[in-house]
Amino acid sequence: MPALAKNFIGWHLPLLASFSAILLTRLISLLSFEGYHKLSKAQRVEWNNRGFSTVHAIAVAFSSFYLLLLSNTFHEDHRDELIISRRSTLSDTTLGISIGYFLADLGMIFWHFPALGGLEYVLHHALSMFSIFLSLVSGKGQIYILMVLFSESTTPFVNLRWYLDVAGKKNSNLYVINGVALFLGWLVARILLFIYFFIHMFIHFDQVKTVFPLGFYSLLLVPPVLAVMNLVWFYKIVKGLIKTVSKATHSQ
Repeated sequence: MPALAKNFIGWHLPLLASFSAILLTRLISLLSFEGYHKLSKAQRVEWNNRGFSTVHAIAVAFSSFYLLLLSNTFHEDHRDELIISRRSTLSDTTLGISIGYFLADLGMIFWHFPALGGLEYVLHHALSMFSIFLSLVSGKGQIYILMVLFSESTTPFVNLRWYLDVAGKKNSNLYVINGVALFLGWLVARILLFIYFFIHMFIHFDQVKTVFPLGFYSLLLVPPVLAVMNLVWFYKIVKGLIKTVSKATHSQ
């Protein structure tokens, strides 16, 4: 029972916090941005939703970066425990927050479907929640979940592009700079990092095989699907960047 209670608190409280963050984002937007009142109802919904996703992305990206590179939790030679089985209070909390975010965001997507995203977003969020939940309750494979969560570091650039578009700033230098940052960030966090992900999993496959069957097959199937989605979105980002840079060059 103590372990069960610990798991309950470990991810139910972050879940509640994530839902509360939606209301807080809306309140901040209402009080801090003059143009917020001029937005259409659909734009206000998406504005709030993207503000919430930006906060989540920054939080889990910093937490993942710390856990993977700065702390000793997942260092190869730090503990005798298998790296596939390592976890900490911070990693559990990070996963719990992400479940809360994806669940809340998925609910918003369904409620306003398809205004906030089509079926590809539903697939992305469903696979993410499923994988994170399995890792959280089992304590297995958290190193790989954190690698994928670090890819959320590109989300603020995606959201800033939308904010600038709504504000009529598509021709600004900031829009171009953000496009370049999005391209570089996506290349590192969602393309190169996934390559490293698969190499790491291949090297440690003897440990991966010790994971319970559902978790094992999830590790084999879910990351490739997400990687393909990242490649498709990266293709669209490259096309958009070329168009934006070309337009900015001709206007000078």
